[in-house]
Amino acid sequence: MNKYNLERTAKKLIDNAIVKEIMNLDLAVRLIEAVQEKAEEMGMRVVIAVSDASGRPIAVHCMDGAYHGSFDVAVNKTYTATAFQMATKELAKLCQPGQELYGLQFSNGGKVMILGGGEPLRIGDTMIGALGVSGGTAAQDTELAAYGSSMLKEVIKCL
Repeated sequence: MNKYNLERTAKKLIDNAIVKEIMNLDLAVRLIEAVQEKAEEMGMRVVIAVSDASGRPIAVHCMDGAYHGSFDVAVNKTYTATAFQMATKELAKLCQPGQELYGLQFSNGGKVMILGGGEPLRIGDTMIGALGVSGGTAAQDTELAAYGSSMLKEVIKCL
């Protein structure tokens, strides 16, 4: 490998490893607004939560008419997505009876949520936070959270 290719490869590795974006209040609120708009289009009333990479909530919005029980569920979905670095829908499959992680949902002081609707938020290979949605069916919550995750880069561009 010549010097030019080595330098280009090193730069690419560094660029993927160093993430300039962090989860902050402005980003969290704008992402929540995008998900809320989609929820309104779907005729849903949900709670939408965004946490930083440690699972600490940054913002939580409760749409008018959302179930009050959905607040803790949405927040715990963000915690779960960061703690296990995967979507809660995927973790749910691993936690079913007979599966290798069965019982995990009873750990961490009851904060592990194995219902769909929690998505890690990543820039490249780096997780900067998570999004949790609660108030619909598991499939609806999963769809909204996946939508929010897919909108992350677009929302960042608008900041």
